[in-house]
Amino acid sequence: MKKDTLEFRQNEDAFKLACSNVQQHLQKIYKGGGQKRIDKLHKKGKMTARERVSYLIDEGSEFVEIGAFVGFEMYQEYGGCPAGGVVTGIGYVSGRQCMIVANDATVKSGAWFPITAKKNLRAQEIAMENRLPVIYLVDSAGVFLPLQAEVFPDKDHFGRMFRNNSIMSAMGILQIAAIMGSCVAGGAYLPILSDEALIVDQTGSVFLAGPYLVKAAIGEDVDSETLGGATTHCEISGVTDYKMPDDKTCLDTIRGLMDKLGQQPKAGFDRIAPQPPLLDPNEIYGIYPENGAKPYDTLDVIKRLVDNSEVQEYKARYGKTIICAYARIDGWSVGIIANQRKVMKSKKGEMQFGGVIYSDSADKAARFIMVCNQKKIPLVFLQDVSGFMVGSRSEQGGIIKDGAKMVNVMSNSVVPKFTVIMGNSFGAGNYAMCGKAYDPRLIVAWPTAKIAVMGGAQAAKTLLQIKVSSLKKRGETLPEEAQQALLNEITDRYNKQMTPYYAAARLWVDALIDPLETRKVISMGIEAANNAPIEKPFNVGVLQT
Repeated sequence: MKKDTLEFRQNEDAFKLACSNVQQHLQKIYKGGGQKRIDKLHKKGKMTARERVSYLIDEGSEFVEIGAFVGFEMYQEYGGCPAGGVVTGIGYVSGRQCMIVANDATVKSGAWFPITAKKNLRAQEIAMENRLPVIYLVDSAGVFLPLQAEVFPDKDHFGRMFRNNSIMSAMGILQIAAIMGSCVAGGAYLPILSDEALIVDQTGSVFLAGPYLVKAAIGEDVDSETLGGATTHCEISGVTDYKMPDDKTCLDTIRGLMDKLGQQPKAGFDRIAPQPPLLDPNEIYGIYPENGAKPYDTLDVIKRLVDNSEVQEYKARYGKTIICAYARIDGWSVGIIANQRKVMKSKKGEMQFGGVIYSDSADKAARFIMVCNQKKIPLVFLQDVSGFMVGSRSEQGGIIKDGAKMVNVMSNSVVPKFTVIMGNSFGAGNYAMCGKAYDPRLIVAWPTAKIAVMGGAQAAKTLLQIKVSSLKKRGETLPEEAQQALLNEITDRYNKQMTPYYAAARLWVDALIDPLETRKVISMGIEAANNAPIEKPFNVGVLQT
């Protein structure tokens, strides 16, 4: 598409507005519990979670935040839970990539909501998959008691984090914990299950039961500092390893500890000197259609994401609704699997719809994934998929078999996978193109993403038909006006659930990103994955061929 066309400019304006809306929401999220609570922390001589992360990471280095939109528009009856009350992300400390987890004490004193537990576990999962050191900046009041039943007892609740602490230690993954505020009850195990623990004098405290509970339980009067402050644990109990006078000294000490960390074996993914795309990445804004249902050439987008805008297509003339190509992103060798959104003709002369996976496309993608595993090349999935082709001809042609083959091979892939949801992510297409259920190392979405089992209009009509049919069986009818009102209600609800904000709030995706951040996220993700040598052989089991 040419830059000087009206359509290009309309697309560009719409996409940039969507990116601007993301940034506006983020600026509010970055305030956590609000300015009053930030000021309260500062008066205590404490830094906020985001200030701590910013001070800790290397000056001028990149930081990929995980889950900034977690909790977005959730828990409104409790005043909300911006970013899930915890800041998590991949950053560089003394030149080493780390997973950083920092409780935000401005959000309900850093208390754990159900989504907080999910976000913490996701951070640990990323660390374990990529063998990244973890730095915990602890400042939390523990479980949010009104929702304790949704946080405390189940497999993927609060306790799973301590289990992961123990597993990571056994794996040789370094964990450093800094107690920079409250650390109470079960939460006290997190820093002490870490390999090294620091505590800030006068503001940090760690104990299984606070002064009020101690008084109620055994009748003892004791203050927080005596019960579990820095002096107690660094000089008497020996629970913590380093007594720090303030936040900055604590963070500086962590940097010193990371500076001494030895090197680990690498996975050996190929990287050469990075080159920027020859074609302007800013043009993605105008290429991607404002109406997500309109066709476009996905190759035009890919060439603005990869080094030198160079791609080498695999089976370019076969299975044309999926693009499989070798390229480099920020110097890293990658295998790209992307939904082609152009309308085109098949090898038999039949019209094929863009964004739909046909049998030949699924077959091609499965073969390409196997080749990339053979070559030890990380995979990048660019999703803009409506699903698999339906209808009698497709069923008779074995679309289920070919789709299952693609899902099987993708599921068993041992090279790291990264997923970018650019537009539609519907139905089984989400699965086959490495959706969240298939363990991508990172999964991110553009502001144009839509994630659902099917499109909003189709879903609403289907649900309405079910409702009308149910009433008809009971001898009842629904007037046309009532049908339209119900259709509008269902469509509105469904469309809200399809938005990238809804997905990011629930951690279906790790982040909402501007397209211009795509190269950075994938590059840092592969760099992280390169810390974890591939130990499992590639084996797909039984394939229906």
